[in-house]
Amino acid sequence: MNDNKAGTEEEHRKASLSGQLRSYIAPGAPATRTPCDGTEPELRVEFGFTPRWYHDRIGVDFSERWHLDPIYRHECVVSMRRELNRRFPALRLGGDPDAARATLDGVHGALTVAMLYGIPAEYYPDNWPAAKHAYLSEKQIAAITPPSLSNAPVMAQLMEQMDVIERRFGRIEGYINWQGVLNNAYRIRGPEILSDVLVNPELAHQLFDAVTQTMIDGMRLVYERQRASGVLVRHATVSNCLVNMVSPEIYRERLLPFDRRIAAAFDHFGIHNCAWNVDPYIDDYAGVQPLGYIDMGLESDLARARRLCPGARRAVMYTPTDLNNKSLDAIREDLLRIRRDLAPCDVVMADIDAETPDERVLAFGRLAREGTVLASGMPISQMPLD
Repeated sequence: MNDNKAGTEEEHRKASLSGQLRSYIAPGAPATRTPCDGTEPELRVEFGFTPRWYHDRIGVDFSERWHLDPIYRHECVVSMRRELNRRFPALRLGGDPDAARATLDGVHGALTVAMLYGIPAEYYPDNWPAAKHAYLSEKQIAAITPPSLSNAPVMAQLMEQMDVIERRFGRIEGYINWQGVLNNAYRIRGPEILSDVLVNPELAHQLFDAVTQTMIDGMRLVYERQRASGVLVRHATVSNCLVNMVSPEIYRERLLPFDRRIAAAFDHFGIHNCAWNVDPYIDDYAGVQPLGYIDMGLESDLARARRLCPGARRAVMYTPTDLNNKSLDAIREDLLRIRRDLAPCDVVMADIDAETPDERVLAFGRLAREGTVLASGMPISQMPLD
């Protein structure tokens, strides 16, 4: 977790030299990506906590108001940042709470595109919002076209939020999570999309095409509004969390063209493969240009991923299950392997839940620092841990 969001012209000028993106998890928001600024260490950890973690510890309510009221959301985030610093002073995960601005981070979780297609969201006090199972029928998909964003209530409300943020804080920072083509299609069509790609590929193509255009148009609309406030955002990322539900051949034939289309529409681009083994898809991912970010699960061939994607910032999605259940020695070995085979890279320690002891989070931070120090040649006995 860090304080870097959509940046200034100078920050993005520096980032554009490499085009690399890094993992970014704002308090209460799903993971996304932000431009590198050149200060990233070889092994960088991005911590993220579930809404329930914050709800159980300080009573933050993530119901609909959190997503619709930017000032209320900002007040909650300031409290969340302070709690992070109180519990993990050595890690400073909350940054400087007093310097924080209201942002777009976390709005509607991962549901913005689905909501634009009329899929209702269900909000919870202790979780990210979920899409209701109001899936579109085959007939509706056959006639689907990208919605008019200028007339969409979801987008109108988002624009109102940006107006409020600009009036109060000047700059409109943060990111909407636009997800990925298959992720969004699944929320709109439901599990049927997985059979559509096999038995009714033209129908699946119709939905993928509409969703892709909506993602591009939505990002451009929000980015232009942010630019008018002095914030420049030039990258797109796609979340391929469901990619393991289709074969590499199906991904290559039916979905890869849409990822390429999104990549071509923006200056910088990244792919979130989630915690799955990236090996079956990495050759295709490596051919997408520009590619500034790629993440993967620990079971992946990390050295091969580094070889195939030398210009991208790479990352491993470390699972909360491993954080909770593995011995510290095993975690240490994982981190040393990640550093050896994938660095320079991020370790994304996301979705830390309420049951995870604080000591585990602190230990993970110490072990990650140990791996970096070992690489630098400093004896562990001389390593500052606090």
